Amino acid sequence: MDTNITSLHKLLLDGTFASHIERKNSSLPTVIVIGGGISGLAAARILFDASFKVILLESRDRLGGRIHTDYSFGYPVDLGASWLHGVCNENPLAPLIRSLGLTLYRTSGDDSVLYDHDLESYTLFDADGHQVPQQLVKEVGDIFKKILKETERIRDEHTDDMSILQAIGLVLDRHPELRQEGLANEVLQWYICRMEAWFAVDADMISLKTWDQEHVLSGGHGLMVQGYDPIIKALAKDISIHLNHRVRKICYGPNKVMVMVENGRKFIADAAIVTVPIGILKANLIQFEPSCQSGRLLQFQILVLAVKIKLHYNLIKYFGQMWNSWVLWHPLLMLVVIFSIFTRQLAILYLSIWLLVGLHVILRSYRMSLLQIL
Repeated sequence: MDTNITSLHKLLLDGTFASHIERKNSSLPTVIVIGGGISGLAAARILFDASFKVILLESRDRLGGRIHTDYSFGYPVDLGASWLHGVCNENPLAPLIRSLGLTLYRTSGDDSVLYDHDLESYTLFDADGHQVPQQLVKEVGDIFKKILKETERIRDEHTDDMSILQAIGLVLDRHPELRQEGLANEVLQWYICRMEAWFAVDADMISLKTWDQEHVLSGGHGLMVQGYDPIIKALAKDISIHLNHRVRKICYGPNKVMVMVENGRKFIADAAIVTVPIGILKANLIQFEPSCQSGRLLQFQILVLAVKIKLHYNLIKYFGQMWNSWVLWHPLLMLVVIFSIFTRQLAILYLSIWLLVGLHVILRSYRMSLLQIL
């Protein structure tokens, strides 16, 4: 630390900083928000609306953090958060979405085709591409529910925590009749994978003690049709935002805080709110003075940052090519049908009809399978 920073840090610690700096507007307390994700933006919005002077520092060249709406396909695609879980006033995002007039595609509590949270309704295929009987999917789903119910007994019997995968193993040892073989076992593993997808972590990392302790909001689930980008823009409106400002050091005292970014620039305020990802804190990429090596900061070291990968495919162009081919061949086949009728070539007539029906069935089934994949 150079001499100027050391002197300034001492002033912060002894609480006399206010007498060493002239404030432009003493009536407005200043708060620095570090991190431009949804947490940082929400905190900045609340403070700004409460007449605080807010400075938001974000290390990336965009806002949103794990919320990122991409428009490269010509329409909004959320690469991060995309659902609203709990369409009710208890969810703080719901009133904001309603006030902005944004559209939600309901994915539960209706007859949604593209998305359905009822796992038993999924269409599954085995490794050879054959569809798994729907009755088997339902039966294994009921067995999986019984297994999870039995894990509650395991939880009550053990004071120490364990993974849900370990608990499932204990349940199957006690109740061998719940074990599955062959295709049924593959379906059971799929149910476990769906559980892993919900928590974005492997089953051997899911806590038996707390996995089902979350508070589920009412109102079902909805997909953001216009993406989450309008939410980010609404929260960021009129706030002083500095992108590409990577914070490296935070010096704080009883009355003031000084934040230093990578390029050496310093920001001074009455308080700071740190909303960076847990991984940043675990890697000690931000230095705190005085040190925060005790208390709550140490608790971050035991937390795991879950990562989920989302893949989006642009099938519109491909569907367009298929449709163009269909439009091209459809009239030609019809001409062949008409020709065969007039010339009484029944073999050609039958062949043309079968080609027409076959192409229609293939295109329809292929479209429906792609919709299920989506």
